Amino acid sequence: MPLTDEKCVPCEGGVSPLGPDEISEYRRELDNRWEVIDNKKIKREFKFKDFRETMAFVNRIAEIAAAEDHHPDLYVSYNRLTVELITHAIGGLSKNDFIVASKIDRL
Repeated sequence: MPLTDEKCVPCEGGVSPLGPDEISEYRRELDNRWEVIDNKKIKREFKFKDFRETMAFVNRIAEIAAAEDHHPDLYVSYNRLTVELITHAIGGLSKNDFIVASKIDRL
């Protein structure tokens, strides 16, 4: 099943973060502009025409995050947005991070 069809599952910790092989497997389903940082988080930068367009996109991401109950770190400037995903409860990446990233890619 593609990541875009999956739902995030709650993560309270107590599980190990994904290893390099699992990260590589899930990474293949994402847009190639997502970067894997130290096998602990994924990051992508977006550029827009202006602040209004940037914030509209942020709000669309917020809808995904609320629906999945998995929330990215968002860094906003005038016409740029950086999205970072990490499962803080485990200090690394989980499948949830890739599910949310895949849904952001659909926007």
